[in-house]
Amino acid sequence: MLHSTAVPLADNVVAVTVPADGGWLGILRTATAGLAARLRFAGDKIEDLRIAVDEACAMLLVIAPSGADLHCRFEIGEAELGVVVSAPVDGRKRLPDGSAFVWKVLNGLTSRVEVEQSADSASIRLVTELPHS
Repeated sequence: MLHSTAVPLADNVVAVTVPADGGWLGILRTATAGLAARLRFAGDKIEDLRIAVDEACAMLLVIAPSGADLHCRFEIGEAELGVVVSAPVDGRKRLPDGSAFVWKVLNGLTSRVEVEQSADSASIRLVTELPHS
């Protein structure tokens, strides 16, 4: 059964899980844009974050096994928004190396990018400064 869930974990964390299939990425793009708008990001920053989340998810889809789920966790801090996308991975597949163009794109769209990959999972954390009030 295909599913999507959005769970508020605390006042400052929301988690969304969708099947690791490109057809479901629209839910994550919409959640990203909606949350960024609620946090009063400017229009161009909303679009930058939406594109960054989409690109990070696309990289994970390539290395996730069939039938896996893609997890997206939005962490609202005092000064920044962290978006962590993660998925289980096929142990033989890896994220692109650090010199790949996609990392330059993600670093240009966000304040900071952090990556973790083990034999069975990978995560990409995108950090963007919150707009000043």
